[in-house]
Amino acid sequence: MLAVRMRVVALQFLVLGMVYAQSPALKTLNRNKPVLDAHNCYPYAGQWNDRLDRALRTGYPVGIEQDLAWGTDKASGKGRPVVSHSKQTTGDEPALRDHFFEHVRPLVEQAIRENDRSKWPLITVHFDFKDNRPELHRAVWDLLGEYEGWITTALKTADPRALSPFDVRPLLVLTEDNDAQEAVFFHSLPDGAKLRLFGSAHTAVAPAKTREDRIHAAATASPEILLSEKPTNYRRWWNTSWYMVEEGGQEKAGEWTRADEARLRALVDHAHREGFWIRIYTLDGFTAAENRGWDQGYNFGSREAAAFRWKAAVTAGVNLIATDQFEDLAEILRETKIQ
Repeated sequence: MLAVRMRVVALQFLVLGMVYAQSPALKTLNRNKPVLDAHNCYPYAGQWNDRLDRALRTGYPVGIEQDLAWGTDKASGKGRPVVSHSKQTTGDEPALRDHFFEHVRPLVEQAIRENDRSKWPLITVHFDFKDNRPELHRAVWDLLGEYEGWITTALKTADPRALSPFDVRPLLVLTEDNDAQEAVFFHSLPDGAKLRLFGSAHTAVAPAKTREDRIHAAATASPEILLSEKPTNYRRWWNTSWYMVEEGGQEKAGEWTRADEARLRALVDHAHREGFWIRIYTLDGFTAAENRGWDQGYNFGSREAAAFRWKAAVTAGVNLIATDQFEDLAEILRETKIQ
């Protein structure tokens, strides 16, 4: 009996150790403080080519979203990962290698020379795969291998629930919750291999008969229902829409209320207690005249309405606040005191 009790106590200490190990992991990303996440940070059909440079000029740390698809290089006829808002590509889309990695080469190499690790990661690059064909996943994995010296990694553990510490570098690479991605980026690797990118948790979908019921459930279900998973060595963050905060999302949002603020804080606090970073997308506010190729579905209708939400997200501690209005949110981050 004593031996059994000793094994139980040892197991309890192991579990506690895994839980407490998550807090330092959260601090890896800007000491667990909010970061601007530049939504759809790439050109559409040759337009808005300045998005990446605009985002980088806001300062560091910064998040950069790159939507990925499988494209064919017109010169060679070979397939490659390209940056695209659609899985249907034309061959004119920029290659991920050129658009992002080679573009940031000078600043990453300068950061490595300076070796001020207190500022790393400088950039959190978030891949939103518009196509989940295996050849795209494998090509992205191989591409990351070419830049592995720049990238924050962690060793794969035999038990996925055991979170190994990050080896922090200037870039942190995130991807989303698709299980086919996890198969390539995690399960196919041998124990002890370096993980080059980290997936998001699944968000639970409440059972509902109609779209209206689903929308209502998203905004009213408890955070514990929406995010019921625990972090794994691979799944380290939670990617959630504004529909979880205000019913009907941006276009249906009314006056910002204390109830809305409490809902937002409850989502953030639950994610952090569980050991996840949280990203919320996409907080925009613009008139038709101000639109620079942005999605109306993410529009609160005015910069003032968006600013209320930006400030609330910063105060609540949202790790990655996604917006298309990079400079405006950067100004809010500079003005808002974060403890």
